[in-house]
Amino acid sequence: MLIDSHCHLNYKGLIETQADVLARARERGVRGFLNISTRRSEWDAVVATAHREPDVWASIGIHPHEADAHADLGAEALREAATDPRVIAIGETGLDYYYDHSDRQVQQDLFRVHIAVARETGLPIVIHTRDAEDDTLAILTEEMAKGAFPALIHCFTASAGFGRSVLDLGLTISISGIVTFKNAKDLQVFVAEVPTDRLLVETDAPFLAPVPHRGKVCEPGFVADTCAFVAALRGTSAEALAEQTGANFFRLFTKARP
Repeated sequence: MLIDSHCHLNYKGLIETQADVLARARERGVRGFLNISTRRSEWDAVVATAHREPDVWASIGIHPHEADAHADLGAEALREAATDPRVIAIGETGLDYYYDHSDRQVQQDLFRVHIAVARETGLPIVIHTRDAEDDTLAILTEEMAKGAFPALIHCFTASAGFGRSVLDLGLTISISGIVTFKNAKDLQVFVAEVPTDRLLVETDAPFLAPVPHRGKVCEPGFVADTCAFVAALRGTSAEALAEQTGANFFRLFTKARP
């Protein structure tokens, strides 16, 4: 039950041949796709794809890069969109201090809005964090103290210390094709220690194609390569890891159905 837990099927590079992209992934054994939105204008198309394809689900949220343009987005818009039966997650959202495309305080405020909706709806929040470990962890810790909510760090590339801290808070960690890169030695070491029941795999397609596809548009089917690489790091088979991460996906995203 191999699942691509994070992809952007409606982005340039995939949308033009979306049906073929999905067909190629299914041929490689991918049995489910979480189609992620990053701005309000994408929500309708992302959800429509999930309605059209029975093995595709949708998320609704605002990426930190887009925070300034959505500073007045209230919780009600997220709550309403989350009632759609094919919407199984909130996000992606979070903090990105590497590019600083949006004001940091606006990013933080909008992150907290998403968390509140995740807590209220029970839908997991999909978190993006880059060069913002301290603030991300502080917000997660403060918000968990107000009431637990399901969450995961997608495309994990942070420090092992941050990883252990979010695992202690109950979060899940999703690994992208970055783990296959030559300069990802620290990540490779950390991946081997993530608890088996807290691990997911993803592509973040059309970005971050794993080895041996570097330089190409990333496709959801490439999650099979990432899965095989992670399995080798953890001393297990690709088939076993696919089954485990698939089970983890459905345990976390309880609104989804195999």
